[in-house]
Amino acid sequence: MAGKILVLGASGHVGRPLVKELLAKGEVVKAASRGGQPVEGAEGVAFDFAAPDFAAAFEGVDRAYVMLPGGYVNSKELLTPVIEAAAARQVKVVLQTALGVDADDSIPYRQVELALIASGVPYVILRPNWFTDNFLNFWKPGIDHTGAIAVPAGEGTSSFVDARDIAASAASALTTDRFDGQAFNLTGPAALGYAEAADILAQVIGKPVGYTPIDDDTFVGILTGVGIGEDYARFLATIFYPVREGWTAGVTDAVKTLTGREPRSVAQWATDNAEALKA
Repeated sequence: MAGKILVLGASGHVGRPLVKELLAKGEVVKAASRGGQPVEGAEGVAFDFAAPDFAAAFEGVDRAYVMLPGGYVNSKELLTPVIEAAAARQVKVVLQTALGVDADDSIPYRQVELALIASGVPYVILRPNWFTDNFLNFWKPGIDHTGAIAVPAGEGTSSFVDARDIAASAASALTTDRFDGQAFNLTGPAALGYAEAADILAQVIGKPVGYTPIDDDTFVGILTGVGIGEDYARFLATIFYPVREGWTAGVTDAVKTLTGREPRSVAQWATDNAEALKA
């Protein structure tokens, strides 16, 4: 009988739909979060990256979804001990990093990937592009207050990916060994600029939405103004550099390879989230 699947960040944007998908597949899930509360009916376990309890988290586990929840920036320091704990227990790891981290081995997330690859346990690496869900989770306050998405993306485009498609991809990677030893760049079906995305949101919301390209410092000021920590705001600003350089425009078939179906478009995501966008 297969063991349990540990899902880190289980109460988050990828974690929650992932837990749901795994339970629907008949898996037994341990949903790890800082509070340790049950998620979607799965057993909850407390997991704080500042002082993780690996024994409690990994008990009875043979597969783990490892990711760093939003708000953290020091990926190498926080994730390497998790990889080591999994490897010591021969737990398969599906690791979520980010699109483009394999461009340079000095990138902290890439160093986590390399540690996992060298660990000797079965693994799958998922590198999602920008989440479509950011339009709701990060940019909605700007839309509400100024009628515009204000980010330092320049004229760059991104193949935005729906968190539900990341979750479905992760569920596949965790429940078969077909994809072991591989890395997948997860994208949506098309690359859009922020002005194009704003037009799509405007149609769903029923009022004009614009796009205002801004510089990094202005962007950091906006985010810290709505309560996001300065370190994380600066981190978000730095990851718009690849957008401006055109590095986030690629489209892959990874979601279809992993899940058997096409990824959701920004328009589909916006329609599905219309109530929240209008609220």
